[in-house]
Amino acid sequence: MPVLVEPAHPPTVGELLTHTAGFTYGVFGETPVDKLYQKDNPLRSGSLQEFVDKLARLPLLYQPGEAWVYSVSVDVQGYLVEKLSGKTLPDFMGERIFGPLGMKDTGFAVPESKLGRLATTYSADPRTGELQPRPRDPNVSRVPGMASGGGGLYSTAGDYLRFAQMLLNGGSLEGVRLLAPSSVDLMRSNKLPERLMTGAFGIGLQTMRPGFGFGYNVAVFEDPHRAGTTAGKGSYLWDGAAGTWSLVDPSNDVVFVGMIQRMLAPGTRDYEHLSRALTCRALLDPKK
Repeated sequence: MPVLVEPAHPPTVGELLTHTAGFTYGVFGETPVDKLYQKDNPLRSGSLQEFVDKLARLPLLYQPGEAWVYSVSVDVQGYLVEKLSGKTLPDFMGERIFGPLGMKDTGFAVPESKLGRLATTYSADPRTGELQPRPRDPNVSRVPGMASGGGGLYSTAGDYLRFAQMLLNGGSLEGVRLLAPSSVDLMRSNKLPERLMTGAFGIGLQTMRPGFGFGYNVAVFEDPHRAGTTAGKGSYLWDGAAGTWSLVDPSNDVVFVGMIQRMLAPGTRDYEHLSRALTCRALLDPKK
């Protein structure tokens, strides 16, 4: 049986934003805490309130601030948005983000009139490596009871580009301001201490290492040379499980959005890294 102790301090909002709050997801590890997550399955809740109630009964994986573990922290942020705004997360995001930015094809559900445009996602067969289509969610046209802060949106490359361009512009797009420039600067500034940037922590294709840390909900290339990348200094990104990502590179005035619709799995090629190299080559020699 695990031995439980009191947290050294309650998790802070800053720790939620940097995945250092002590939470986990329960699906990427086999620790005793991960197994408790698997048993209670808070992400299968019917609402964000039910999710938080379940989460409150589970122990933290580590002392807040002492590790970096990709986790339900973003889902907790979604709950905080609901409590602070008095709106559901889908309504808040639609009214305060998607609507003002003209992201007309982004939401937690796909209307039946748009189902013909819904792309198929694929997984690699573990034996042969061949791509196999994944079944479509039968409830794709219904907004979920628990709209996840950490995933579940449907969108298009064009809509995602508008969001990323807003960030590159310092928080505004076509005369609409969502964030103050200082807020964007806070978001894209590394918040991890060097002791968490040693290669011991990471998820999927991203490893926190010298030169590559984490800001507020985005990974940050603090020192591209040390991180072994061609991205410009201060570039920031994050990627999704279904092969979607965005890179915002203020140094080179570049935004890149990738959507390959392929679920990440062990052995998946790092297409996000490849896209950075190809973009850099195009900037240096546009004729190639």
